[in-house]
Amino acid sequence: MTQATSTGIVHITDRVPVVTGSEMLASLVPPPQFDGATFESYRADSAYPSQEDSKEKLMRFAGGAVQPVKRGGLFRRAPKEPEVKPGVYLDGGFGVGKTHLLASIYHAMPARRKYFGSFIEYTALVGALGYKNTVDLLRGSDLLCIDEFELDDPGDTMVMTRLLGELVASGTKLAATSNTPPNALGEGRFAAQDFLREIQAMSDSFETLRIDGVDYRQRAIDGHSIVLDDAGFAVAIEQGAAGGVASDDEFDEVIKHLAQVHPSRYIRLIDGLNLIGLRGVHVLTDQSEALRFVAFVDRVYDAQIPVVATGTPLDEVFSEEMLGGGYRKKYLRAISRLNALTHSAA
Repeated sequence: MTQATSTGIVHITDRVPVVTGSEMLASLVPPPQFDGATFESYRADSAYPSQEDSKEKLMRFAGGAVQPVKRGGLFRRAPKEPEVKPGVYLDGGFGVGKTHLLASIYHAMPARRKYFGSFIEYTALVGALGYKNTVDLLRGSDLLCIDEFELDDPGDTMVMTRLLGELVASGTKLAATSNTPPNALGEGRFAAQDFLREIQAMSDSFETLRIDGVDYRQRAIDGHSIVLDDAGFAVAIEQGAAGGVASDDEFDEVIKHLAQVHPSRYIRLIDGLNLIGLRGVHVLTDQSEALRFVAFVDRVYDAQIPVVATGTPLDEVFSEEMLGGGYRKKYLRAISRLNALTHSAA
């Protein structure tokens, strides 16, 4: 893998990362932006009581303290503690703090062995090590956190369901999230049903928690990605390179390069960068290219690297046809994150 310099301008398209299975396993921790995530720092929106309710239930799941129930008298029998299932599924739109809560579980649970990763990272681990070796490595772990559980790939979902079933049988606790669009009336309510149907045999092991709310990333911005002209882009890249390492690439070339790198290695494409520059952004018309770009955006957002771009606004990079199709949820999530990343750069 090409190592990033301490300062200067690099090209993402020059990087050809190689990641070993052991490195993939070691990287299964919360993203840097959630290093300090706790239940106490989760800002529940009072307009949506399900956020505070879910937090209290997840504290119990993680073994954290919750407010004691007052007893009615000396001889009054203490209320029975609610059953804590081995798995929890956080169902809700993007931007309501599900990943923050998931990381809070990870940090709060007193566990000797625990892992945190996106759905794609776990499936990549199986691909790199093989199913049996992955089970052997993860068996006996106390907690497995799965962010952005994908329900649109039957093959990967089947592998993960089988894997999770074996781990639950060995005593592992599970916590998972997936995204539903907040602006589709009724549609978001079906995600939990889809999840439970896909994990079939082990659905009874999960308690589903619905977290309502609005995308916090959109609360402080105008809802659109920032676009720079060529001169503004050049200044931004110069400033980024002066304070660290900035990438400067043609959008088309990055899209082509993503096809040559497994999504599990995208995190290495952006290693050491403090700014990402994309020239000549345009609307994507190929579904495979669009989905790879979504996976790339997820890793950039996890690493909280600001993005500057020229051309088409990044919130318009997915065609109307794509936004109306089966992968709509992924594209809306990516748009939300791209808006936040371009505003972060500004």
